[in-house]
Amino acid sequence: MMIRILGIDPGSQRTGIGIIDVDAVGKLSHVFHGALAVAAEPTFPLRLKRIFDGLCDIIATHQPTECGIERVFMARNPDSALKLGQARGAAICAVVSRGIAVHEYAATEVKQSVVGSGRSDKTQVQHMISVLLGLKGPLQADAADALAIAVTHAHTRASLERIGIPRTAWRRRR
Repeated sequence: MMIRILGIDPGSQRTGIGIIDVDAVGKLSHVFHGALAVAAEPTFPLRLKRIFDGLCDIIATHQPTECGIERVFMARNPDSALKLGQARGAAICAVVSRGIAVHEYAATEVKQSVVGSGRSDKTQVQHMISVLLGLKGPLQADAADALAIAVTHAHTRASLERIGIPRTAWRRRR
C-alpha cells in the first residue's frame, strides 16, 4: 500500500511544499516540491489567503493522505513569530479542510531524522534530502525543508507501526 505524504515548511513570505510516496517496505519516492512565494501580496491577509488557496490546489492535484508540518519555534522578533504562526495556521486550515490529519514536528526532530543531528544546517538538510530522494541539481531551502518534514513523518509512522503503537494513541510531550 502506497502512502502519499505532504510536508509543509510554513513561512509568511515563502511556504515550502514537499510531497513524497512511501511504499509498504518504506521506500521513499519524490512526487513534488516547490514553494508558495507570497511576499509580493499587497497585504498580510492576502498572503494568508494565497497560502490557503495554493495548498488547497496542490492537495487537489496530488491527493496526499497524510501531512507533516513544522512546529512553531520562538523567534527573537515577536512580530515575526506571530506572522509565522498565522501562516502556519492558514496552512493547517487548508490541510484539515480537505480531511487530512496534521502531524507536527520540531525543527530539531526533522534535522535529527534526516541528517542525524538536531543541530545540522540547511545545506546539510538539502544535501541529505537530495541523496535520500535521488534528486539532481540544487534544491531550494524551503522546498528541501518541506521534503525533510515529509521524510520525518514517514520515518516516524514506520517506527510507530514497527513497535505497535497506534498513531492516534501516541502523543508527544513537549
